[in-house]
Amino acid sequence: MVKTTPFHERLRVHNHGQLWTHWAGQLSALRYDLSAKHEYFAIRNSAGLFDTSPLYKYWIRGKDAELFLAGVLTRDIRLCRPGRAQYTVWCDDRGFVLEDGVVFRHSETEFFLTCARPNLGYFSDLVGRLEVEIEDVSDAFGLLALQGPRSREILALIAPEVAELAFFSLCHTKIGGAPVTISRTGYTGDLGFEILVGADDALPVLDAVLVEGEGRGLRLFGEEALLMARIEAGLVLIGVEFGSSRLAFTDEQRFTPKELGFGWMLRGIDSRDRPFIGRNAIRREVAERTTRWAMVGVVLDWQHYDRLYTEAGLLPPKDEAPLTYESMLYDDAGQRVGHATTLMYSPILQRHIGMARVRPEMATPGSHVNVELTINHEYRTVGAHVARLPLFNPERRTA
Repeated sequence: MVKTTPFHERLRVHNHGQLWTHWAGQLSALRYDLSAKHEYFAIRNSAGLFDTSPLYKYWIRGKDAELFLAGVLTRDIRLCRPGRAQYTVWCDDRGFVLEDGVVFRHSETEFFLTCARPNLGYFSDLVGRLEVEIEDVSDAFGLLALQGPRSREILALIAPEVAELAFFSLCHTKIGGAPVTISRTGYTGDLGFEILVGADDALPVLDAVLVEGEGRGLRLFGEEALLMARIEAGLVLIGVEFGSSRLAFTDEQRFTPKELGFGWMLRGIDSRDRPFIGRNAIRREVAERTTRWAMVGVVLDWQHYDRLYTEAGLLPPKDEAPLTYESMLYDDAGQRVGHATTLMYSPILQRHIGMARVRPEMATPGSHVNVELTINHEYRTVGAHVARLPLFNPERRTA
């Protein structure tokens, strides 16, 4: 049975093409308009609204909740104060990433976790004798992501508290009488907020946001526009940049936090008072320098790209839809040095860009690589250079 989100009744009316996909067993819009590019430009130029309700949601409560999470999560949750949120990952005993998510700290003993895949059984098996309660409330809440340069302006009209909300902070307020939790978070790499609301109050809250967004450039957007924005922002996606270690057949399908660009999460890893799962393996990786990959951005040489297509008698495609397969990367000697996990034409950067995995020695910004393409049924390579992620990072995102 396919489920729908608490907002679906209202959103389906706005979906002109009725294009839906399945996300965690629920219907999720691919796009609402005839073109995902229109929705993408709302995110970058005004404001976009996305239904992110299919995320799994867990309350983690109890006297030992912090101790429990400090021993499970790779990033030190003790550094996250009440009223703040933290992006994090969790690993297996060998230091390979299982999954990622965002933890919202409501108090000293109350945490709220959102993630893309189900984890209730995994976390519950680790509780042991600790005084911790883990509750799956995935269906009890709706979650809206309001993203873009005018998101603060729109949301402040109905929730004035957000005007001063800092990056990755949260607040409790009401919209139209309904209690909500608003956090300054999102998955677009832009200024943005997420609104958590009880399922029974979901539609009035959605209506309030849509009313204030009318005339201010607000548009609904679906997964296609979201995936475009996240590549520019350099945000990894499970199932694309990495897969859960528990489902992998070989170590080639597994990745450590450092190999995904999360070395910054390892602050305090040498502290003996937090022996989190995978710590020893990650410390060995760092000490022995056995990291196999570096996560980088790639920017294609547009002149070379255009020339390859025009010489083949073709118009150079400028397709903003991300590729769904890996594209091999080679050095100038023809040796494979990595692969792009996804490529796209960025409408705002007006360049072909991608996220890629390369050998660590090739990760220096400006390093030259060659990206494999297929032109007229023949493998060709186009020059590109390595760049730091994110490739698009406006000041408003954190200001």
